[in-house]
Amino acid sequence: MSRSRTTLAALALVVTVAGCTPDPPATVPTDAPVAGPAVPGRSPVALLHAWDRRRAAAWAAGDPHALRSLYVAGSAAGARDLAMLRSWSARGLTVAPLDVQVLAGAAVARAPGRVTFVVTERLARAEARSGSRTWLLPRGQVGTRRVTMWRVAGRWRVASVSAGS
Repeated sequence: MSRSRTTLAALALVVTVAGCTPDPPATVPTDAPVAGPAVPGRSPVALLHAWDRRRAAAWAAGDPHALRSLYVAGSAAGARDLAMLRSWSARGLTVAPLDVQVLAGAAVARAPGRVTFVVTERLARAEARSGSRTWLLPRGQVGTRRVTMWRVAGRWRVASVSAGS
């Protein structure tokens, strides 16, 4: 395998765990949640799909500000995702599409302005692009994670991600 293909394969693995590596238990995001219904009028999977679409758009645009806005301030998952986006961008690469396949998802805890899901998902499709060149990245492995989201300033943001079932 050539050096560039090896690099892309390694980076694809990094994309699959963006925001999926467990946050340390001591991580306490600094944004306070806004009171309100946990998931007004939305199924857990629909909420996750909407968030994944916003994340994919931020990655496609190479937009660190848009990506950062998807996470609660102080989120370790957000810091990792942002670092990876910057690493890809520094190499002149964008990632689009970035399609995450949610195989199962359920809300396991709800409170005003907070919801925790257990979700089983994988990276279904992603392409790296540089100018007119495109590389199809490998699919991710199926993984189950516990994702906690807070409603902050009217938007659902990821506060933490940990391994879970």
